[in-house]
Amino acid sequence: MLDSARSKTVLARPHMGRALITVSLLLAVSAWGETELGAQLPDGARKVAEHRYKSSNDWEGTLKYYKNVYPSSSYPRKEVVNQPGVKAIHIPNTSGKGSWEGLNIYEANEEVRIYVVPATSGGGKGSAGKKK
Repeated sequence: MLDSARSKTVLARPHMGRALITVSLLLAVSAWGETELGAQLPDGARKVAEHRYKSSNDWEGTLKYYKNVYPSSSYPRKEVVNQPGVKAIHIPNTSGKGSWEGLNIYEANEEVRIYVVPATSGGGKGSAGKKK
């Protein structure tokens, strides 16, 4: 009787392993978040207007996300604003993939916003020029 109970436990383990792998893969895929014009957005980003999103992370968390997704060695950062109480950087789309020219990430009034700059004409399909 002990042997049969033990064999059931051993047989159940491969099924649990498959389930764990499936859950891990689903979590890894969902961690990438959504995209806008081919640009990655942090998980939990909420659309507030055309090409504009509010990050669910703080400034540091949002920059950390983009450091992993778009490394600064390939996507150099540029500060775009110099005003008290406002932080902003621009990440250009140096890969040319997608229909986005760059990302403007800024923090003002304790909110972090992301603007996906559409590619100008000739920069990709579906581009309608810059809108700010």
